[in-house]
Amino acid sequence: MLNLHQLRLLRELAHRGTIAAVADALSYSPSAVSQQLSLLERNAGVPLLERSGRRVALTPAGANLVRHAEVILERLETARTELAEGREVAGPLRLGIYPSAARALASGLLVSLRRAYPRLEPWVWEVDPADAPDALRAGQLDLALTHYYEYDHASGDGRPPPAEPGIRSRPVFTERMRLATPTDPALAPDPDEDPTPDEDPVRKWRHAPWILPTPGTLCHTSVTRLCEASGFQVGSWHRVDDYDTALGLVAAGAGVAVVPDLSAQNPPEGTALTPLPLRRRSEVAFRAAGPAAHPAVEAFIAALRDTLPTELATEPS
Repeated sequence: MLNLHQLRLLRELAHRGTIAAVADALSYSPSAVSQQLSLLERNAGVPLLERSGRRVALTPAGANLVRHAEVILERLETARTELAEGREVAGPLRLGIYPSAARALASGLLVSLRRAYPRLEPWVWEVDPADAPDALRAGQLDLALTHYYEYDHASGDGRPPPAEPGIRSRPVFTERMRLATPTDPALAPDPDEDPTPDEDPVRKWRHAPWILPTPGTLCHTSVTRLCEASGFQVGSWHRVDDYDTALGLVAAGAGVAVVPDLSAQNPPEGTALTPLPLRRRSEVAFRAAGPAAHPAVEAFIAALRDTLPTELATEPS
């Protein structure tokens, strides 16, 4: 008989690529994961993995079983959702929130959820959007607030990310990204460097130090592509992921930065904010459960919209 837990491990291996990554994500030892997958192979009666030294790959039979596992696990989530309908929203709710939203919204979210659902136990986990799908599939999170970037111009960049197997999402709000620059006239770009008036606010600051997020993050990629669209390769003297810190550096004259509306509600004195042709779209992601989502999804979205600043509380078309 095929074991549900072992099927989940096989699916995680298909998504994460290595037994070590599966073990790390699910807090098991690699040997325990390997043992469970060996038992699954024995019960299946056919080879599911091809081993070459320390590396493993799915056989055609293994890949086919993963496809069935996706369906089985989605049906299980659907059953859980149907059982939860009509019941009080209660118990633990593990929420993944990307860092800048966690800083701006987490405390208000918890207050709103507890006020509306006294028996709910929300737990917050700060998580990068890139890591959220794996955490949802592994059952480490119940819901996750994620985001992606979208450009106003038709550059082909910033489109919604490809659909993740076993994951669905609901859009909740959109922010305009803004260029934060110092207001001190002594720090403004030298007009002698380019005597032609420049209408592009990004290109205007091409010679300034830029305060960039950590390379490899979605936020870093969005800024570098924005600068490339303005005709230059951005350089950085500062690597900062926290937008409040970035705004503080801008106010101190250390450089310029790109920040979202959510983090620019109360900019420090000495900064100017210019709207850019770049938006950040936030979604609530959750495990697929047929045509309906778990009641906690609706509860979370309602609390989120109750917590958001008024100008961000609706999702524009």
